[in-house]
Amino acid sequence: MLEVFKAFLILGLSSFGGPAAHIGYFRHEFVERRGWIAEKDFADLVALCQFLPGPASSQLGFAIGLRQAGFAGGVAAFLAFTLPSGLAMILLGLGVAAFGGLDQGLTHGLKLAAVAVIAQAVWAMGKSFCADARKASVMTASAILVLVLPGAIVQLGAIAAGALAGLILSPGAGSTAAEGSTKTNLFAALAALALFGILLLGLPMLEGAEPFAAIYRAGSFVFGGGHVILPLLRAEFVAPGWVDDASFLAGYGAAQALPGPLFTFAGYLGAVMAPEPQGAIGGALGLLAAFLPGFLLLTAALPYWERLKHLEIVRRMLTGVNAAVVGLLLAALYHPVATSSLTGPASFAIALAAFVLLVFLKLPPWIAVALCALSGTLFL
Repeated sequence: MLEVFKAFLILGLSSFGGPAAHIGYFRHEFVERRGWIAEKDFADLVALCQFLPGPASSQLGFAIGLRQAGFAGGVAAFLAFTLPSGLAMILLGLGVAAFGGLDQGLTHGLKLAAVAVIAQAVWAMGKSFCADARKASVMTASAILVLVLPGAIVQLGAIAAGALAGLILSPGAGSTAAEGSTKTNLFAALAALALFGILLLGLPMLEGAEPFAAIYRAGSFVFGGGHVILPLLRAEFVAPGWVDDASFLAGYGAAQALPGPLFTFAGYLGAVMAPEPQGAIGGALGLLAAFLPGFLLLTAALPYWERLKHLEIVRRMLTGVNAAVVGLLLAALYHPVATSSLTGPASFAIALAAFVLLVFLKLPPWIAVALCALSGTLFL
């Protein structure tokens, strides 16, 4: 458990760029460097987390910790990956009036690091899961679909279409034995599903819990990760007057610049709206309300996923799903990551240099992030 905590704490301090970039960081750390999970099993978990509502990268980290050290490992992974940005966002919420903002060049450099990290993930996963014309076609169609028709529902449709294409186009894959399994069971799955429903229906009935019920609802039904939950929370919090628009946008900007999961923005909202001296408690409750539904749904789905994914028909579908997920990452690389980051020759040169450092020189991702941040501060 301690090893899991240490590994995810480093990632929580260095994983800039949002959920798509986090998948790249996780793959480098746990597939390539540590060998905790096989490439195929990693892609299967990515596909499952894309299917479920909630913070996909945090759910992926929870599942990896669960595989490595049981339930305690899953909790350790969540705490370590979330604490750095979660604490920073809560502190920002407590002192938002005095917050002076981040240097624009630094923020731009961090976005360029995300370009390089996501490009590395697309490069590596594309070679593994889109090695023939059929899989490459599924990847391309998935990317085009979500770029032409953006939206969370379309992303789910692209994954479902990938599953159908894999079933039709892939030859018999045969049943395969698991190279590792999550340490969960059917009782835990049913208990998690029951608790999810109780909280979803019960939180709005508790006096004073309306803001946290709104965060829990967003975490329960949003697909696509932190980039999707932020505008939804703006509608929930600004319109009722719980948080003014200026304060909301200040927290939004900070969440984009920090490492770790973007769902930690909920900690900022809980802190900034809670009366003193309960701000820190409000921030902690905001974090819990945002992340808990996704983890409960993941816990409920994992035992069935472990059994189903080894059937031949499911394996064939997963070949298409994996290719479609690479397409989603490719689309995310273009928009919003590249379109909001590559603003000229200098920014393109920085991102390209970081990509070369990651892919060809095999340097650790945190070095590329640090160099991008420094380059952004000096040259952009």
